[in-house]
Amino acid sequence: MKRLGVLLCAAMLAGAARYEAQGPESEAFTQPIEGLDANHAASFSKGSGIFRQAWIIGPSQDHPDFVGLGPLYNRLSCIACHVKNGRGAAPDSENGVARTMAARLSVEGRDAHGGPRPHPNYGAQLNPEGVLGVAGEGQAVVDYAEFDVAFSDGERITLRRPTLSYRNLAYGPLGLETKTSLRNAPPVFGLGLLESVSDAEIFAGRGRPNFVFNFETRRKSLGRFGLKANQPNLKQQIANAFMEDIGVTSSLFPAENCAATLGQCRSGASKPELADAQLDAVVTYISALAPPARRNLEDRPVKDGELLFRAIGCSECHRDTLHVAEFSLQPALNGVAIHPYTDLLLHDMGEGLADGREDFDSGPRDWRTPPLWGLGLAGKGGDGANFLHDGRARTPAEAILWHGGEAQSSADAFRSLPEPQRQALLAFLNSL
Repeated sequence: MKRLGVLLCAAMLAGAARYEAQGPESEAFTQPIEGLDANHAASFSKGSGIFRQAWIIGPSQDHPDFVGLGPLYNRLSCIACHVKNGRGAAPDSENGVARTMAARLSVEGRDAHGGPRPHPNYGAQLNPEGVLGVAGEGQAVVDYAEFDVAFSDGERITLRRPTLSYRNLAYGPLGLETKTSLRNAPPVFGLGLLESVSDAEIFAGRGRPNFVFNFETRRKSLGRFGLKANQPNLKQQIANAFMEDIGVTSSLFPAENCAATLGQCRSGASKPELADAQLDAVVTYISALAPPARRNLEDRPVKDGELLFRAIGCSECHRDTLHVAEFSLQPALNGVAIHPYTDLLLHDMGEGLADGREDFDSGPRDWRTPPLWGLGLAGKGGDGANFLHDGRARTPAEAILWHGGEAQSSADAFRSLPEPQRQALLAFLNSL
């Protein structure tokens, strides 16, 4: 009886704690998971401030803690790319310069940890901005070639294929052997819940794991974050983003991010520019961001669309249900089922989406299944409403039609659906 009482108490606690956020659509991605204790709530608030803070070159009277920008960087803050914690936006057609995207760079071979080998002059990522006296590396420019695709009933839809080029390269040519990959900034809510899913449950999916280098343990472990599942946990993902995107060092990545021609800065800062306490606060903030609650669940098209989603095979990769193993920020959620619509594994997505670039065990055609929760609210809070790893798709329908490789049969099935069924499936996706 005592054991039964414990189980009932745990079930009641789990039932009382919500992992999904309620609220206006414009703030759908900014809410914490409910029930954080006072310490975690304070850390969440501190991390939110750091995530939004514009970094500067050196300490100032107003912001003595926020130092360390550059010498090379993409944007001044995290929120500049992850607007309202959502996804980035594709470049405008006027000049095509990627602002909320990153151009990943590598050359043939592997680095010391088995990952991509950085470009000898430009490193792992092109940084367009530099601090006073340091030239930014150049701009990544995206151009789109449009073409039409027909559904089986004759309706047509326009897709676009991006082409990446470079402007104002400051440290020499990239070279023909350089491998490039355009990456759009992904949404950052719900990631703490995904980190809490056990490795065993992830391995039960149909995709392939990416085993990547963990800089804290100094050994390979399961990758689950990043568009190619190339980061093992949120702490490393966040610290790496601070270093590569803003040029802010930490105890995890102490070396400055600078071009080979700026050799004197490669020795690293005298101390980490992002203190461990600050990094931990940002990790708490991102970990505690709740995914938004679903909408219109009782609408007939949404129900029909969910059945079609499964029938044409989308759910084989976009797993609707995973489980929280242990979530320290809100223990009442331990064991709770969540519905992110991802398996966190790699899948061959075909030549049409290939970037020609390896990343640990991820091949040029491989991409991690992105979570779909919050999909229907993309763009509602001022964030971007572009989909796939490089933002080429302007709608979920376009994104589906780009699926190839392992997902080719699902894309073909979607293309063959009568128009009312296509709209039902899209209504289901819009409810997420």
